[in-house]
Amino acid sequence: MPCIIPNFNRFFERLDYYGWPLLLLGIRFWMAYVFWRSGRIKLKHWDSTLSLFQFEYKICPLLLVAGFMARLATIPLLVITAVIQLTYVSHHDHLYWGFLLGVILLKGAGPLSLDALWCKWP
Repeated sequence: MPCIIPNFNRFFERLDYYGWPLLLLGIRFWMAYVFWRSGRIKLKHWDSTLSLFQFEYKICPLLLVAGFMARLATIPLLVITAVIQLTYVSHHDHLYWGFLLGVILLKGAGPLSLDALWCKWP
């Protein structure tokens, strides 16, 4: 009877190789969607927030989608999430966003990003 453990190891190696980049891509797109949508709503109703949060709500989601300077783009989004959680409304979604942004901050944008292309550029 063949040993099944090496097959499991190969499966999880392939899952890590192909799945992790797709997971990071999905996290980047989801967080960009959340903050882009939130920014559009805030900017539509509050003229004063236009100048205050223009960078965080417009530039950072675009950087996340492109995977360009993704780690840097997560910092303002984490700060906004913390401010919202601690001062405005306490909601479990903010903790979820913090964890997802933390993954990008710690691991980077992954191989399906402009950051990865930049690093491979000769």
